[in-house]
Amino acid sequence: MTAAAVSSVRASVRASAGASVGASTGASVGASAGASARSGDGHPATAIYALSEPGLALALRLRQDLEAEVFAPERLAAGAPGVIAFSSLGRLVAETFARYPRQVFVGAVGIAVRAIAPHLAHKTTDPAVVVLDLAARFAVSLVSGHAGGANALALEVARLTGATPVITTGTDALGLPGVDALAAARGMAVANAAAVKAVSAALLEGRAVQCFDPEGWLLDGQDAGGLLVPTRPEDWDAHAPGVWCHWRAGGEHAQTFRAYPRCLCLGLGCRKGVPEGEILAHVEQVFAQQGLARQSICAVGTASIKRDDPGLCDAAAALGPEVVFYEPEALARVEAAGRSETVLRRTGTGSVCEASALLLSGAAELLVQKVKSTRVTCAVALKPAPSGGAQ
Repeated sequence: MTAAAVSSVRASVRASAGASVGASTGASVGASAGASARSGDGHPATAIYALSEPGLALALRLRQDLEAEVFAPERLAAGAPGVIAFSSLGRLVAETFARYPRQVFVGAVGIAVRAIAPHLAHKTTDPAVVVLDLAARFAVSLVSGHAGGANALALEVARLTGATPVITTGTDALGLPGVDALAAARGMAVANAAAVKAVSAALLEGRAVQCFDPEGWLLDGQDAGGLLVPTRPEDWDAHAPGVWCHWRAGGEHAQTFRAYPRCLCLGLGCRKGVPEGEILAHVEQVFAQQGLARQSICAVGTASIKRDDPGLCDAAAALGPEVVFYEPEALARVEAAGRSETVLRRTGTGSVCEASALLLSGAAELLVQKVKSTRVTCAVALKPAPSGGAQ
């Protein structure tokens, strides 16, 4: 696709009223938060705390590869360019703990534990914390091993330093899949993350866990030695641990961990000046009627003429990780999309929402054809699954 045909903005960039949304040439967005080099506000996502001179030497070795910011005591930072000085580790961590998704302490585990303990909230929200000893012998995944990505970070630090990774989460220790880690690695949205505890406990005890992942988005054929049992929705036990992965809504039970593959491509169109709330309400209604999970939206597409429309830009940014604006000539080339003379007069192409959805997905046909309200249109197409298995 040429630069003239498509421009994209990340959903984190929301258009202010009347403002033009800046864009770069189109590229898909799909990195998990734990693997991102930068956090949401633009600074590096990784913080390294060096507590001694040998620790600072290791931190500086890791800084470039981890794209990290390095913190060190004032007495050490003075002679080290680019190193951020601190006078109190406790006060520093109070400021940085929620700011950096990935954190590495170079020193003793006990020091790291005491520094982070007052700030721990929940494994689904705490950052990944790894401790590397001064001899670079061990890289210890301390907290948020699965969902936060500490296990992956420990492996990365170990690879860079030659250390032995120390990962103590039960499923990893026994070679069983951690479904929350798999979901994070695949960039999926997650619901009822607390159910991971029941799922993991069952797997560790050798009990079967029901699983609905008919297209292989999450498990890709893994079955934990037969413990993950393919189960149809109509046979689901609402009171037993389970893993549900699909782009359709369902599986809303207390012990069911739900992962949503980012595979629904949403095409949007609207009249000029329609507010964000009206657009979102229409999309919510269509998804509810069609039984689709809004969490599975991977991208939103529309016509380039809507780039300066604040209502649509805000709605698109709220709905998808990526927003793509297509030029009229690109939309007009999509033969599978319907045609409207009214749309052609207003936008320069006979189809906006259907053509956008098809372009985003690469699919040959739509999952949901254009649905109109008084002033908003939307259509949905499905990206192909990684495997074609069925349950």
